[in-house]
Amino acid sequence: MQLTPTDRTRHRRLAERGSFDLELINAIIDEALICHVGFNVDGTPVVIPTIHARMGNDVYLHGAVGNNMLRSLDRGVDACVTMTLVDGLVLARSAFHHSMNYRSVMLFGRATKVDDTDEKRAAFDALVEHVAAGRTRDARPPRADEMRKTLLLKLPITEASAKVRTGGPVDDADDMDMPIWAGVLPCTMTFADPTPDTGVIAPVPDYVTNYSR
Repeated sequence: MQLTPTDRTRHRRLAERGSFDLELINAIIDEALICHVGFNVDGTPVVIPTIHARMGNDVYLHGAVGNNMLRSLDRGVDACVTMTLVDGLVLARSAFHHSMNYRSVMLFGRATKVDDTDEKRAAFDALVEHVAAGRTRDARPPRADEMRKTLLLKLPITEASAKVRTGGPVDDADDMDMPIWAGVLPCTMTFADPTPDTGVIAPVPDYVTNYSR
C-alpha cells in the first residue's frame, strides 16, 4: 500500500530516496527504539524523545496524565513524529560528500486520547513488547490505578513518508584518484550482557539473552 503524498510529506530534495510505501514505513517505526515528537506550544517549538509503539495503522504515545507534551497534543496541536535508524557512516574522499546511510520516517497529524480500557491495555502491552518482545509474558500488567495515572494517545499513520540512503560515497570525478581511504563503516545497535537487579533469583529470559532489534 502506498500512502498519498501531501505538502508536508512530499520529498523536495533527493526525492529518489523517498518512499510512501506503508510496509517500509511500518518496518522503520517498529525497529526504532525511540521516536522524537515535535510540536508547538504558545509559539515555542519543542521536540521530545519518547517511547512509542505501533498497533495496526496507529502509533501510540504514553506518559503521566500531567505530561505537557501529551496534554498539548490532546488539545489538538499538530505533531511531527520522527524515527531514525543509522546504518552506516559514509566516509568520502572530500569533506563535502561525507554522509550516513539511514532509514527514517516522518509522521504528521493530530493525536487523539484513548479512553477505551481494552484498547489501553492492548497498547500498554504493545509498548512493553516494542521495547522487549516477549516481556509481557513475565511482567505484571498495569493495575487500574496505574492506567488512570497514564495518558495514552494515538496518531494515525495516514500522512507519513520514509527516506532511505544506501550505498557508498558519491565523490566528484576529480577526487577519485586521491590517496584517501573512502567507504562505509557499517553501524548496528548492540547490547551488552544483562545486569540483574538486586534480589533477582529468576533466570535471565531468552528474549534478554538473545535481544536484538
